[in-house]
Amino acid sequence: MFKKQWLIILFSFVLPIAFIWWWWGGFNSVQVGEQVTGPYHYAYQDYVGDLADAGKAQAQVRLLLTQAGIPVGDSITVLMTDPRKTREDRQQAQVGYLVADSVSQVPAGVKLATVPRRRVLVATVQAGVMIAPSKAYQALHDYLKGRGQDIRLPTVEVYHAGDSINRMGVLTVQMAE
Repeated sequence: MFKKQWLIILFSFVLPIAFIWWWWGGFNSVQVGEQVTGPYHYAYQDYVGDLADAGKAQAQVRLLLTQAGIPVGDSITVLMTDPRKTREDRQQAQVGYLVADSVSQVPAGVKLATVPRRRVLVATVQAGVMIAPSKAYQALHDYLKGRGQDIRLPTVEVYHAGDSINRMGVLTVQMAE
């Protein structure tokens, strides 16, 4: 009797959850190393509040840029405060999208900035947008902890969305050295 119930639980709950976690990239490893990245020219809005809700502001930037006929590239977030040490209502970031270097005018409520070409420590992971940041920041933290350091802000997150529903995107978290 117990063996039959165990199989039902396994096939009804455990395997589907494991499959979804695998599909979202939950089992993917994170690569951490030094690289030269940038420059990144981006359009953004300043965001203050719970970073878990920043996607709404990012979607607003996309909508405004699209309505203005400005093509958007990968999403970008410049994290200004450490969510481990900052109250949710005081967390700050710049959220937006990469745009062509030639873009010099953006709609009202949207700003432009450029992150210059620079040497950074990069954590890269292929995973769903909901899982990737925690995996990347944890790997970056572990890497730095082994060197007696901690994550230094601001960090730059660039998420390149997957090219199909069957392929998760790639997140890079970049921290200046």
